[in-house]
Amino acid sequence: MSRSPRLICDRKTLIAEFENLCRGDIVSGRMQLRSGEEHLLLDLVSRGVHLVPSAKAQLASKSKVFQAAIFGKWMVPETMVIYNRHQLLEITNVYHRRKITKVVLKQDRKNAGMGILLYHSIEDIYNQAAHNLLSYPFVIQPFIEESRDIRVVILGDYLEAYTRSNPDNFRNNLHCGGSYTNSRLSPPALSFCREVMKRGDFPYGHLDLMLISEKTFYLTEINLRGGLHGARISTKEYKDKIAEIERQLVDDILDEERKTKSGK
Repeated sequence: MSRSPRLICDRKTLIAEFENLCRGDIVSGRMQLRSGEEHLLLDLVSRGVHLVPSAKAQLASKSKVFQAAIFGKWMVPETMVIYNRHQLLEITNVYHRRKITKVVLKQDRKNAGMGILLYHSIEDIYNQAAHNLLSYPFVIQPFIEESRDIRVVILGDYLEAYTRSNPDNFRNNLHCGGSYTNSRLSPPALSFCREVMKRGDFPYGHLDLMLISEKTFYLTEINLRGGLHGARISTKEYKDKIAEIERQLVDDILDEERKTKSGK
């Protein structure tokens, strides 16, 4: 006799019941994974356990390397993931050939602008890597001199955007001293954000866009959660909207499971 799907909503219960979870069970809410525990997501998915948000979205939120790997078509052209020195040497040739000078390096798993480094040449990156001063993997991309930084918050039908700027630092993050002003997101930019979220299975998210013009923009980062400093929505409203989105996703999964069992 088949049992009803189990719903797990906290890490303590998840860890305690990890081996007992099976196909059709649901883990709702972001898993508070420690570094090196990402394999738990793969194991759960392979057993048919549903994750809300998806495993892909949770992994992408933690890793800039994974983001560059799956969202590359929406990022600055020539954004590259570097896994080793041999690959870095190959990309050094490419950047020189294409006359790319200033380069931004993004360290994996660092947020709030703390892992964003600016180099005047890819040779500077190679020199540091050759002396083992950089940890692989990391992301590199050409530095864009003139652009606007737009933070977009999308929670289901809720949308807001604001511009972040910092005259004293190329890092516009508010954590790094940036300021903000409310902004309007154009229909093409919103469509762009929706495409990114669909690719990453993000039911909600914070997206950072690099706006070159009203028709040209790139993704710089996406996360399931982010700071609300600068946002109009209150912390309570924010949490309530996320909880409602996750409840609806769980209900949809349960409805689908019931239809499957009833043969409809």
